[in-house]
Amino acid sequence: MPIFAVRSVGKKEKNLMEVIEHNAKAKKVPIKSILFIPEIKGYVFVEAENFDDVKAVSSNVPMMRGILEKPVKREELEKFFQTTTALQKFEIGDIVEIVGGPFKREKAKIISIDETKQEAKIELIDISMPIPITIKLDLLRRIKE
Repeated sequence: MPIFAVRSVGKKEKNLMEVIEHNAKAKKVPIKSILFIPEIKGYVFVEAENFDDVKAVSSNVPMMRGILEKPVKREELEKFFQTTTALQKFEIGDIVEIVGGPFKREKAKIISIDETKQEAKIELIDISMPIPITIKLDLLRRIKE
């Protein structure tokens, strides 16, 4: 079943989802799922049989800016569902990328690990004065060993 991207007014994605869900129930349009991915700002993804169904449930909605007529490929969205779990084994000296929080997308080196708290002490690589930061293991993704 194709997935269509509905453009939203800034920071109104959750409201748009609720309105689309309400319209789908009221108009009895077969919408399979509605998805908002926080990393993709300004878009809500609607899984439906065809473009006309998505258009029917999102017409006359003030916070909608438009619908992309070409369906989004599932492979493009799957990377947002692959979670990095704390079960991933990290070692001291690993080079990691921070995947959440204020240092998102920064690279760091692990200097110590506390398995009981599921935390690691890291030093950011791209700064002139390395400062140790304690961060949860589930916010790290290994890029080099």
